Amino acid sequence: MAEGILKQKFQQLNYSGIIDSAGFENFHTGDSPDERAVLTLRKRGIDITGHIARLFSVKDFDRFDRIYVMDSYHYSNVAQLARDDKDMEKVDYIMNVIYPGSDKHVMDPWYDELTAFEKVYEQLDQACGSLAKEIVSGS
Repeated sequence: MAEGILKQKFQQLNYSGIIDSAGFENFHTGDSPDERAVLTLRKRGIDITGHIARLFSVKDFDRFDRIYVMDSYHYSNVAQLARDDKDMEKVDYIMNVIYPGSDKHVMDPWYDELTAFEKVYEQLDQACGSLAKEIVSGS
């Protein structure tokens, strides 16, 4: 969801950049997005149906200037793959964009109803909006 939201924010600001998302559970590799996420974003004009799940890899430290995680599980997994402090300097919790230093988690809606995906959208929309403005302004 964050990838789709951030891509929309960049588009609205006429900014181009490479945005990609990855996970840490190999049993999802190759899967399409959860239909509840697709529905939640479709209502806001965001199409994520073309996304295919992939695993985060060490190469991502070289491909991206910034790496945002949703929670401490993801942070720990990224940290295990980091080669050095330089890699870890790129990593932060996405919610720290709006709540600096809080390491606040994005809720995991997987085991909940569609309303949980709506709540996640609200969290990510706010964070991605702030992040896009920060990136575009060069901060």
